[in-house]
Amino acid sequence: MKKNNGQKEARKKSIILTGGGSAGHVMPNLILLPALFADGWDVHYIGSRDGIEATLARRDGVTYHAVATGKLRRYFDVKNIVDPFRVLAGICQSLFLVAKIRPRVIFSKGGFVAVPVVLGGRLMGAPVVIHESDLTQGLANRICAPFASRICMSFEKTMGALSGGARKRALYTGAPVRPELCDGDEAEGLRLCGFDGEKPVLLVIGGSQGSESLNRIVRSALPELLETWQVAHICGRGGADDGYRDKKGYAQFEFAGPELAHLYRISRAAVSRAGSNVIFELLKLKIPSVLIPLPLTASRGDQILNAQEFERSGFCLALDEEAAKTGHNLLEALDRLEADRGRIERAMEAARSSDSAGLILEAIYSAAKKG
Repeated sequence: MKKNNGQKEARKKSIILTGGGSAGHVMPNLILLPALFADGWDVHYIGSRDGIEATLARRDGVTYHAVATGKLRRYFDVKNIVDPFRVLAGICQSLFLVAKIRPRVIFSKGGFVAVPVVLGGRLMGAPVVIHESDLTQGLANRICAPFASRICMSFEKTMGALSGGARKRALYTGAPVRPELCDGDEAEGLRLCGFDGEKPVLLVIGGSQGSESLNRIVRSALPELLETWQVAHICGRGGADDGYRDKKGYAQFEFAGPELAHLYRISRAAVSRAGSNVIFELLKLKIPSVLIPLPLTASRGDQILNAQEFERSGFCLALDEEAAKTGHNLLEALDRLEADRGRIERAMEAARSSDSAGLILEAIYSAAKKG
């Protein structure tokens, strides 16, 4: 009996998922889980010990492994002296895990935690598929790309910026969106917010970690906003303000899990950061938005480029954070959004649609067969 069990374990199809640092580097991995489970894969997730992935990826059917990580900074910081050794330790730990798990394939969503996993995996001969969420590749994905057999892209335009060798391995898949987000209930959304439905709902989204500056911008303009809108505000963990807790027409959520589908369902428009996950969710659900991307002082500029590309495609209006700090500019942008609603909705309806999760899974399965 023991021998048969051992043979059964040896025949299991194992896959390693990796990615972390933000929900954008985790959620697309989790979208693939139902199909992977249905196809009989033994799913392992390698992430950091304390990152957001350590919370989001710990779920039934997934074996979670924590490895040492080091952030890849483009600026001077004393941690830059220590973190290369942490990355090296992570590579050694990943080598051990890959040798133990013997995956048929590794799928990486990026973020600094993915670098040691991808490098360790390739040293052990495991094929790697990576996915880039943003218009331009992040530093971690640029490091990992030479070791990947397939490079999946959310933006078709990104393909043209790749070198010849990378372009041959690139595949436009789009960005996967959680299907359950399309199943929101209007009555439940209004109940969650305590809204009466007499005014349209404006959804404010600061990203998985919230946004202190975006919170300040919205709250400073709240008296004027509430003249026209009811505001559902996802403000991030620790971002709720008790002074606004009983404000009529205003509802705060530090985090929206299953509730998000219902909040999307009642929203006529959105004010949001421009992370890849949320902007593709807004596109999928046909919700016009004013995007206020993270500025260069807080990012590598990926959100700025995402917002500019979506604005060029006619899906939104983009507003610089400095300009948004003047409440009048935000109110004016929302007025323009309403005036342009017909054009924006037509552009969203005409947007190219694809089964992003299905295309990514095809790339993973193909790499696994070749590996």
